[in-house]
Amino acid sequence: MSHPRTTYSGVSIFLHWTIALMAVAQIILISLHDKADEGDRTWIVGHASVGMTILVLTLVRLAWRLKEPWIPMPVDTPRWQKLLARTTHVGFYVVLLAMPLAGWAAFSAFGRPIEWFGLFELPMLPMPESRDLGRDIMEMHELAAKLLYVLIGLHVLGALKHQFVDRDNEVRKMLPVIPDRGYVDHRGPDGAP
Repeated sequence: MSHPRTTYSGVSIFLHWTIALMAVAQIILISLHDKADEGDRTWIVGHASVGMTILVLTLVRLAWRLKEPWIPMPVDTPRWQKLLARTTHVGFYVVLLAMPLAGWAAFSAFGRPIEWFGLFELPMLPMPESRDLGRDIMEMHELAAKLLYVLIGLHVLGALKHQFVDRDNEVRKMLPVIPDRGYVDHRGPDGAP
């Protein structure tokens, strides 16, 4: 009997950790921007550039997800935990698409094109130029950032629970350097995933 796959592909793992590291970089960049002298656009240009990169990588990850679906959780995982895990993952995709799009829209409303790492300018989105509109969109962008913090917290807590309480191979799916704890049956009672 062949066992179902227990880790994601290198592409999925690369995209997961690259986007995660970029999200951390975003927090650092916006913190540096907030502490910078007024008129110093260095950090906000970096923040916007990384945001646009996250947008593209998230779209790639969504496309890759169609090729490589989720690995089912162990069959004995309570239904509420499966639902929370799926909701958190979907929430990540929504926020990781909405935040950069909102940032792009705010830049466009302020009449500023995004300079991608100083290499080229992205076209502004077709919307009215209005500082008030830009500020309103930035408020939504900041609200999405708070939601992202909640999702990251849930995701990390879930990973820690799987690793140290459940002691299953869930974390190993995206971090295959963790030692394998043995085969965990991810199939349902009828043998289907």
